[in-house]
Amino acid sequence: MSATAKTLIPLLGDQLSFDIASLDGMDPARSVILMMEVADETAYVAHHRAKIAFILSAMRHHVQTLRDAGWTVDYVTLDDPANSGSFTGEVAGAIERHKPDAIVVTEAGEWRVQAMLEAWATRFALPVDIRLDTRFLATHAEFDTWAAGKKQLRMEFFYREMRRKTGLLMDGDKPEGGKWNYDAENRKPAARSLFAPQPPRFAPDAVTRAVLDMVTARFPNNIGSLETFAFATTREDALTAQTAFLDHALPQFGDYQDAMLTGEPYLWHSILSPYINVGLLDPLHLCREVEARYREGKVPLNSAEGFIRQIIGWREYVRGIYWREGPDYVTRNHLDAHRPLPDFYWTGKTAMHCLSQAIGQTIDHAYAHHIQRLMITGNFALLIGADPAAVHRWYLEVYADAYEWVELPNTLGMSQFADGGILASKPYCSGGAYIDRMSDYCGSCRYSVKQRTGPDACPFNALYWHFLDRNVGKLRNNQRLAMPYRTWEKMAEADKQALRDSASAFLDSLAPSP
Repeated sequence: MSATAKTLIPLLGDQLSFDIASLDGMDPARSVILMMEVADETAYVAHHRAKIAFILSAMRHHVQTLRDAGWTVDYVTLDDPANSGSFTGEVAGAIERHKPDAIVVTEAGEWRVQAMLEAWATRFALPVDIRLDTRFLATHAEFDTWAAGKKQLRMEFFYREMRRKTGLLMDGDKPEGGKWNYDAENRKPAARSLFAPQPPRFAPDAVTRAVLDMVTARFPNNIGSLETFAFATTREDALTAQTAFLDHALPQFGDYQDAMLTGEPYLWHSILSPYINVGLLDPLHLCREVEARYREGKVPLNSAEGFIRQIIGWREYVRGIYWREGPDYVTRNHLDAHRPLPDFYWTGKTAMHCLSQAIGQTIDHAYAHHIQRLMITGNFALLIGADPAAVHRWYLEVYADAYEWVELPNTLGMSQFADGGILASKPYCSGGAYIDRMSDYCGSCRYSVKQRTGPDACPFNALYWHFLDRNVGKLRNNQRLAMPYRTWEKMAEADKQALRDSASAFLDSLAPSP
């Protein structure tokens, strides 16, 4: 490439980092960055309005930091009358405006977008350099090498490789404290406390207010409130949120990461995943900060290890599964489940207090923590036999941190067991007792968690046994379900039928999704 050649660098909405691979080694004087707000991305599912506003506002703030750093940025807003509505259309327009000699772009996070990038070389008759996303620890090839020849892919063993690779919480070649995983120490129910930390809230500035107004006008029927919008939309504010978590919530995160309390959406969780996934925070740097707090004696090992495991273990693992399994992963339906989601997934209006809490805070904040997603909304969808593709779309729509590469394996694989056990070793299902143990939800519910059948019984109780019964052919040989199946088989036939009848009556009462 000659010294006067110009390179077009498209930056996608989840690539808001100066460390993104497509900027590495590039000369600002001979490059043009293209950033695009396009209808295809805001509308391919009906995203939560706060999710759309967060991403667009973060993009608009990031463009200014790029310009301040000396980059030329061609920025296309969603409400530009000339907006083509697609990444490819906007790249075509930028080529007309800037006459580049080549395109450099970082690989996309989703199969759908990656296919667009890979078509550009032919479409535009230009060299297209698609670079690996170096924000992740494991490349696709590294994950595939690890997975090759294994009969089962389990996160725990992949996580150990990531610990060795990074050196995080290692004592030589052994794990700090002598154990790799402290999950057994991370399951305490929380008592209500006036001293529970609250994540910082960021008042919308003029840029964000303009975005909120546009989203209100363009997406009036999408789920979600904008009245409580308080996300960080700049790297500076995201770092403030990171420090607040490290200082105030991380020390007790380990103990209470599975706990749930009425009216408390955040507890000791970080609320940093939207900022990590969009590029405002660096995941490895964050993990090293967590480790430093442990080394300084400010954070117990179960908190540090539990948080680091979520980032370098689970997050990296689900990304590897997503890319390894391919674009048809979304079609998997191992349990042959087809029921539509009930309408209360969009309104939160249900007498089941746990679901009204988890869905209500999702509507208000585009956020619920991992146990609420897995063991409340996900567990319920699994037990009723909801269509896993519909469940996937709902999770992709409603959470600010949801991108298909991370959300799809978590939902379809772990939560709904629709991949037949590729990702998880068993279905994550439970009756009401687990919810009662880990929350205070049941004490405020119109249903009784102590009752198994009848109109006043917690629906999770009969649904749990109904789920095991109707899926016996596919699940009975799962070793991790051996005990509940033995319990079921020992029940009197009259008790079994009462559970079937109670579950069926409840399922018949469910209104379908809109």
